[in-house]
Amino acid sequence: MRLAVILWFCALPVMAEGVDPSLGTLNPEEMSMSRVLEDVARGQTTMTNCAAGYLITKSGRHAQARAVFGPCAEAGYTGAMTWMSQLDDNGLGGPEDPEAAAAWDRRAAEAGDPVGQFNLGLDLMRGRGVARDEAAGRRLVDQAARQGLSTALRLQAAGYDLDEVTPDSDEWKYGPALY
Repeated sequence: MRLAVILWFCALPVMAEGVDPSLGTLNPEEMSMSRVLEDVARGQTTMTNCAAGYLITKSGRHAQARAVFGPCAEAGYTGAMTWMSQLDDNGLGGPEDPEAAAAWDRRAAEAGDPVGQFNLGLDLMRGRGVARDEAAGRRLVDQAARQGLSTALRLQAAGYDLDEVTPDSDEWKYGPALY
């Protein structure tokens, strides 16, 4: 009897080869970066797939993160818009493009996202990717603060001193142009 059971288990892989492919994929990958990328490429911009872009970019796979965040942003996910801005502003997974970053911030801000409002406010106050307009920038920071965004509240409390929210390592990027 044991021999029969062992032979039956050994025959399973051979029997599986005759499975009808129209029935789908047996044991498809789940919860992997590859699966997320495949799903998004097929237009499945679900909240879960879009949120996975965060893990992908934090793992240093910025080009793949763009492949997730781009379609998710186009589908209206404001968090993906702010991540596209981050990638464009810092040249991660593509060229540094302050104008594209500000455009993503604008789309998120116009959709009511407090992070988008705050980021566009910073863009305007700095004149990075858009024409400098400190008053309009402060108004956007104030909108984000009214929604409770802690970073916006901190900037307000610091009298809109941009050094409050600018890491020392990025000062070169936001200083006045020297040309």
